[in-house]
Amino acid sequence: ARRRLKPLRTVVAWRGRAEWDQVMVGLYCGDSRLQQDALDRVSAWKSRYGPKMPLAVDCTAELIRCKVLDSSGRLKSHELILSYGLALVRFVNLITERKQKMVSIPLRQLAREVDIPVWVVDLRHELTHGKLPRLALCRKGCDVVLDWLRKMYWSRQLGNNLCEEDEDEDEEEEQEEVEANAELDSDAWE
Repeated sequence: ARRRLKPLRTVVAWRGRAEWDQVMVGLYCGDSRLQQDALDRVSAWKSRYGPKMPLAVDCTAELIRCKVLDSSGRLKSHELILSYGLALVRFVNLITERKQKMVSIPLRQLAREVDIPVWVVDLRHELTHGKLPRLALCRKGCDVVLDWLRKMYWSRQLGNNLCEEDEDEDEEEEQEEVEANAELDSDAWE
């Protein structure tokens, strides 16, 4: 007699969909107290899941941790630049790492392929090899990367369209971002 095979189950660090949703909302809510609660939950996940923790969750937590530290006022400007810088460098390196292992492809090209703004890769390059940028540029990079993670990972995991906006709004925002970045870039490396 044939046995009926049970579907494989995946073991994850979170208790269920409700906890996942709660952490995502907490991370992106903007309230540093709720963000800290969500970060504590991600730390618990990481202790249970170890190296299997999704990279996007880990990167999101590191970037939100920077924002929480920034809003606390406990760190000096230089310390914040280093904190944001490490999180941004780690994000770019981890997101592009899989494709880099197969074939050596320039980071700027990989960024374009996954819709990461090229200026974020340039920021990563400056953080890694050049003079440290201004704090404003690091904050802007963090916000852009967090938005990318929300759209490309978190909302997709939820299977909804939380992040989808009207295309005209996207184009307007993109143009405003390009103009704002041009202003930041002109004196960012002074």
